[in-house]
Amino acid sequence: MAKRRRGRAGRILRGLLLAGLAWAGLTIATVVAFRWIDPPFTTFMLTDRVGALFSSEKGYEFSHEWVAWDRISKHAAIAVIASEDQQFLRHRGFDFKQIDKALADRERGRRARGASTISQQVAKNIFLWRGQSWFRKGLEAGITVLIETCWSKQRILEVYLNIAEFGRGTYGVQAASRRYFHKDAARLSQSEAALLAAVLPAPRRFKVNAPSSYVQRRQAWIQRQMNALGGTSYLAELH
Repeated sequence: MAKRRRGRAGRILRGLLLAGLAWAGLTIATVVAFRWIDPPFTTFMLTDRVGALFSSEKGYEFSHEWVAWDRISKHAAIAVIASEDQQFLRHRGFDFKQIDKALADRERGRRARGASTISQQVAKNIFLWRGQSWFRKGLEAGITVLIETCWSKQRILEVYLNIAEFGRGTYGVQAASRRYFHKDAARLSQSEAALLAAVLPAPRRFKVNAPSSYVQRRQAWIQRQMNALGGTSYLAELH
């Protein structure tokens, strides 16, 4: 009996190992392919739409439209850098200074600040799931390294702007621009781009079309940071 149980456990472990290797291989192949192919959807979009089908939520509408880099206002690009990841062009996927600050805040019992880079958010949104766990963080770190290795910084930023959630069911800067400003993403002004970036930490709580005083203050701060970085000329360093 004990021998039979050991044999069964061995088969389960082998099966888990093979499944893990298959998932890793598929993920690597997908990351490489997405260097040139635009992701048709993300796991966040998929779980959002499936969740809406099985909930009693009323008025849910899903909106997403991919637009190429040259059809996105450069104000939008610099706004998300100023808001989410000011070391974007300097790091290789991880901002260790922000991670240290977040850990220090947690040790002091303060509300932990976000320390995820744009690259990490791309990895999480495309391949993983919402929530917090060390297991998910480990997967996120590995995928982030792959993305930083295979993609250019411009490609990472292009993908992020096209998959970020800017409101309930509204994914990507083009869908957000059309929904909130009735124009294409290419025509976003600095102020409009900063307002979109201001809701990114919590797009289901903060509203672009009904900004709270906090969101308005954050919008103003983002605009100041955009100017401090040098405005859209900062993007000349992209490669």
